[in-house]
Formats: sequence, C-alpha cells, structure tokens
Amino acid sequence: MTFSISDLEQLSGISTHTIRIWERRYNALKPDRSAGNTRFYNDNQLRRLLNIVSLVNSGVKISKACTIEESEMDTYLQNEMDKDISNKLHFDNYVNKLIKYGFDYNENLINILLSDCIANYGVTETYKSVIYPLLIRLGIMWRTDVYCPSQEHFLTSIIRQKLFSAIDSLPLNPNAKQSWLLFLPEDEDHDIGLLFANYLLRLNEYHVIYLGPKVPISSVAHAVQKNPISNALVFFIKSRSLTETKVYLGELSTIFKTSKINLAGNVKFIENLELGQNINWLKTLNEFEQIINSAKDAQ
Repeated sequence: MTFSISDLEQLSGISTHTIRIWERRYNALKPDRSAGNTRFYNDNQLRRLLNIVSLVNSGVKISKACTIEESEMDTYLQNEMDKDISNKLHFDNYVNKLIKYGFDYNENLINILLSDCIANYGVTETYKSVIYPLLIRLGIMWRTDVYCPSQEHFLTSIIRQKLFSAIDSLPLNPNAKQSWLLFLPEDEDHDIGLLFANYLLRLNEYHVIYLGPKVPISSVAHAVQKNPISNALVFFIKSRSLTETKVYLGELSTIFKTSKINLAGNVKFIENLELGQNINWLKTLNEFEQIINSAKDAQ
C-alpha cells in the first residue's frame, strides 16, 4: 500500500510541514518519487513515522528518535513508555501503536496492548482516552482510503471482544428499578459505542436489554411490549435522508410513549434533525454519565 504525505498527516497527527522538516533535517523518512516527482510512502515508512511520533511524545528528542534502528524501535519505545510521563502521552502512544499493529494484522500485540491499558487504567478510561480517539482516527483513515476496510474490521473486532469480556465480567442486578433498551437502526452496524454504553449501564447496576446492531423497528416495538423500559439509547452514525429519519423518529416516539429516547452519534447529522419532546440528544459521553448518575441517585 502507498500513502501520500497528506495521508501520513491524517494517520500520525503530524502536519505535512513538520514531516517535511523531519525528512530534511533528520532523515526521518525516505519517500519514493513518482514519475511526476510526487512523494509517496510505503507501509514500512508509515510504521517508522508512527514509531517516531510515539518516541517524541514520550519525551525523546526528534534528532535522537530518527537515529534509532527499526529493529530497536519497539524495545526503545516500551522503555520510554514505562518512564514517568503523563497519562495523555501514554494514551497517544497506545493509539499510535494500535494503528500500527492493525496495519500488520497483529492480533497478539493488539491484545497485549489493550489488556495492558485496561489493567492500568480500567475499561472506562481506556474507552475515553484510547478506544474513542482511535475510532475517530480510523474513521478519517477509512474515509480517505488510507486504512483498508479489512484492517479496520480486524482491529475493531478485537476491541469488541474486549468490551464483551468486560460486560460478561459484571454481575447482573436482579433488583434494578430501571431498564434501558439499547439498539442500532436496521442500516447501522458500528456498535462499539453502544457496547460501551452497555458496559457503563451494567457497571452502575441498571438492567439492560441489548438488541445490538441492525434492529428492525418492529423488533424494537416487540421488546417494548414485553418489558417495562425507562430509557432507550440509539446511535445514528451514518448520514441519511432527513425525511426518512423524521419518519423513523416519529415511529420511535410512538413506541416509547412513556419512555425517554436518548440519541447519540453523528453530531453533524443529528444537529439538523427536529427532535420531539421525548427525545434527548446526548452530545457527549459526560452527558450520558450525568444521566446515569442522576437517575441512579433518584432510585
């Protein structure tokens, strides 16, 4: 696979101007040239850049980072991560390494890295500071054809496994007074955010009915008929017809006559919707946590 310098900017978070400076001053990368003299980079050069960025974030001077041999990079980087550096830089390094291991389809190292992060920071902090920023970066890379769909599916499937494992480890609360129904519309299948919401609700001892992705609205109605639901949570990730979405939300409002519908996901799409009185737009994860905590206090 080949990448332009703008692709490298999206993948690494380092501006094209800075990448060029690193090439000229420190020989950080050695791009190939097209017949028209345009720079392009291969997989190995991308991996090297991600390693260099991680080292610089760890406090290593760029002049030093660029002299480290590729075979020594991982060991050197791990030693730097083990030093007393800020959590923010630790999290940035986790994201960069996960992207790199995803490119290589390296399940073992992805598992080790995620398990290490969860052990050190917990599931909630890992999601907020590593998984969510990673998903944002993957979304950009996927839309610009920088990250192959199979690589994205491979990496996110392992993340989903970790979340399922964390959910499975939580005890059920048979005395929960409130039930949440979690689902995605029939044309949505990106459920990592919904899985984390499932974990967070169960962690706070709510009863959760998790329907998952691609749920027909008739199935949502059936679940509501059979269970007393206090809140619904649905994600809109894709952009779709505003007219069709208005109809869909109207149908949901009819189904959840006495319940609150909480809507999350694509901000640029949701902000254009007309939301009914029983629909609450969750703009941030903090808002979701506040609802969970306030409702729990009222129980």
